[in-house]
Amino acid sequence: MQPIHPPTTATPPPPLPSAGASLQHAGAVRSRSRSGRIALFFACVAWYRIAAGLASSSANGFAIRFDLAAWQPLIEAVALLFLVLLGLTILRTMERTLVPLQLNLGLPSRPTAREEWSLGAALGWAVAASSALVLVVAKSLHIQFWTSPHAFVVLGLGAVALLLSTLAKLLAIYGYGFQHLIEASGPVRATVVLLILVALDAATTPTPYGTADGVRVLIALLAALLLCLCWLRSRGLWLGWGMWFGWSASTALLFGLPLGSFSEGAVVDARVSGPLWITGGFYGPTASILLGLLLICTIPVLIRLSDEYAWLYTRKPLVPAGIPVEIPPPAAHETIELPPAPPPSLVQIQPVASSPVGQNEPSN
Repeated sequence: MQPIHPPTTATPPPPLPSAGASLQHAGAVRSRSRSGRIALFFACVAWYRIAAGLASSSANGFAIRFDLAAWQPLIEAVALLFLVLLGLTILRTMERTLVPLQLNLGLPSRPTAREEWSLGAALGWAVAASSALVLVVAKSLHIQFWTSPHAFVVLGLGAVALLLSTLAKLLAIYGYGFQHLIEASGPVRATVVLLILVALDAATTPTPYGTADGVRVLIALLAALLLCLCWLRSRGLWLGWGMWFGWSASTALLFGLPLGSFSEGAVVDARVSGPLWITGGFYGPTASILLGLLLICTIPVLIRLSDEYAWLYTRKPLVPAGIPVEIPPPAAHETIELPPAPPPSLVQIQPVASSPVGQNEPSN
């Protein structure tokens, strides 16, 4: 990938606008207290939990009533995204912000948006493929293919459902909410608070019997840390959205492995056997030590691959400041620095004119 920024020897251009910078633009947002920003973050988290419950129950009832079991994940994802956008719109109205909607949600329109999403999707696919490759080498992965037309329909519906559901959670938690938490407490404290909430949510999530819950909570923390790094390195959701979707779609749809509560095999249906630290049991790779090790290795890779986006969207421009001061030099230096005096002019003596011979001789 060719570098986007100019060589370091040249004068760096001003940073491109980002979501975080736009939120702090003078006059764009009404003055908010620190507690008000924290309240906005927790309101986003609470609304997402409510929206997820409403979307799940409504999609379940709709699918049972009209016999649309294959469409249930997509219906739930559409309902969840709609409810999240509705709640964020209400919060924006209460906040009385003048920031454009895309920036406020963490999806700024910029030249590298498609490249960021593609890079994130490739990174997520690489993590899922590495996990599946270890299962293949350990002879713990047993795959069965379904080639009926209905299987491909389920595959397409599942891909769109994962695309929308990952976007909905990112918009609520890591986009609109995380921005306000960073404004209130700084990036480090905001990341710690978010990780604590993720750990509490993972610890209270019901799981099948035999699931290693401690490992599952650790993996949830590592995944949340990666998503926070995606935001902090690029000031946008494009990179994190691509990475989360790439990993989820590859794990559940491409390799047919269980993904928490989402276990649609579609075209590929996989069965795993072997130690839990590799397979994760019935809960899938998100409860395996193997995935935790892969996520730890992904952190430096993500930082390295996002260097250009950090250069473009997170660095602060150099602003000249200070008071110009001119100190007069000492008197001795002034004397030394004076221009040399011009040399004295030469006086030219004209020769005396000689008289003719005998003219001035006295007469006898």
